[in-house]
Amino acid sequence: MPEFRETTLPNGLRIAAEIDKRGYSAAFGYFVHAGSRNELDPQSGLSHFLEHMMFKGTGNRTAADVNRELDELGGQGNAYTSEEQTVYYATVLPKFQDRLIDLLSDMLSPALEEQEFETERQVILEEIAKYEDQPPFGAFERSMELHFGPRGLGRRVLGTAESIREMTASRMREYFNLRYRPENIVMAATGNVDFDALVDQLEKQTASWADRPCTLGGSSKDDSATSPPGINLDAQLSMPGVNQAYLVRIGHGPSESSANRYASRLLASIIGDEGGSRMFWDLIDTGRAEVATVWPHEFTDCGAWFTYLVCDPADLPANRRQIDAIFTSIVKDGVTAEELSQTLNKASAGCIMQSERPSNRLFGIGSRWLTQNEYQSTDQRLESIKSVTLDDIASVAKTYFATGNHQEVIVTDSND
Repeated sequence: MPEFRETTLPNGLRIAAEIDKRGYSAAFGYFVHAGSRNELDPQSGLSHFLEHMMFKGTGNRTAADVNRELDELGGQGNAYTSEEQTVYYATVLPKFQDRLIDLLSDMLSPALEEQEFETERQVILEEIAKYEDQPPFGAFERSMELHFGPRGLGRRVLGTAESIREMTASRMREYFNLRYRPENIVMAATGNVDFDALVDQLEKQTASWADRPCTLGGSSKDDSATSPPGINLDAQLSMPGVNQAYLVRIGHGPSESSANRYASRLLASIIGDEGGSRMFWDLIDTGRAEVATVWPHEFTDCGAWFTYLVCDPADLPANRRQIDAIFTSIVKDGVTAEELSQTLNKASAGCIMQSERPSNRLFGIGSRWLTQNEYQSTDQRLESIKSVTLDDIASVAKTYFATGNHQEVIVTDSND
């Protein structure tokens, strides 16, 4: 059976590991409390920008060295940035644990050279432009801005073209020293891990991280009377040449620590799973929509319910009414025992299959330890899933769907 071990180094770095010596691989990741929620207007997009710069070389390695070494280890690695964290991760054979930790730890002391900064600025501007050209054309970002406001959780992870153009390397260095301090970081590990060796190596290799200067120039607050540069809060997005209509709806949802988060996930599956759900049979199977789904998204202290619909513009009003009718029916009558049973079986099987790979377990363990300082085993997750009742589902439906309190963003052809 897997064993969970954790410790905190003298410099404040937390280490959390789910160890299973039966595994043939080991996954490791640095989880950093640095996301768009932590940024101010002059820093908008910096957490994601920094993620890119971590692969651009250190005092010991060039950018080519970083990528070559990961290939030499046979590892599968990458990084991502969200509203609340930035994560750098890789999976390797256990015999390469020490080499991977050396590489990842060195990457978290980037050179942040001016020339690489300018090059990567253009890469990120292209990334922003690419997403603005792809369906649903920024509708999810706009819905977050409308629901949470354009700052905090509503701040765009990539930033805006305006904020990236105004970014400076010195501002990035200040932000790095502020956010990438050991007390803001968790090293998570799963699979066939040598925990004692991991702790010993990290204690030596990250000792200097506590010495990073913690200073931030400029204002420590944004002007709430203004909007961040490049932000428009219109709920109707008109795009030339769009052949379909896109609707994104957002409302309140459970947080990562909410007691009803498992019931919410199961209810989302019953309503909007891509196969066998109410939306599937009413809207997808009938050909009335290409996409019709719902899901809850959990943050540290709050959450959101998303509804996403893609269909012919002429069908949008009728499909929206059908979605409202599904919600109304769930609030009034709940779900059937058969629906809950099928969803419980699907969720339980998914939980078990996901746990078979250390790389899958890594993200739940690392994120939860970073934000909640809490560990949840696969057995505990299964028990939480299986304990959901029809009454729990009914309570969640009434909590989140009865009020009709939500925001909507609609994308249509500007020529219509």
